[in-house]
Amino acid sequence: MANTPQAKKRIRRNDRRAEINGARVSRIRTFVKKVESALATGDKTAATAALAAAQPEMFRGVSKGIVHKNTASRKFSRLTKRIAALG
Repeated sequence: MANTPQAKKRIRRNDRRAEINGARVSRIRTFVKKVESALATGDKTAATAALAAAQPEMFRGVSKGIVHKNTASRKFSRLTKRIAALG
């Protein structure tokens, strides 16, 4: 258990940040799921629009430090590739 006031403060701060970061990750996942559901239906225009909405969310996560840059780029690339394969 934390003994110093600073260590106690860090625990409180880490709890707050974990909650915020969890919400951000969840939001990114929701946007990606919208793209994947549009891909599953085969609707290229809806998938393209959903990807256009998901891309800034993914890279906002990168700038906030909750997702690695290469992870976001890889996911974006794979989704783009799947949309292009629709026709």
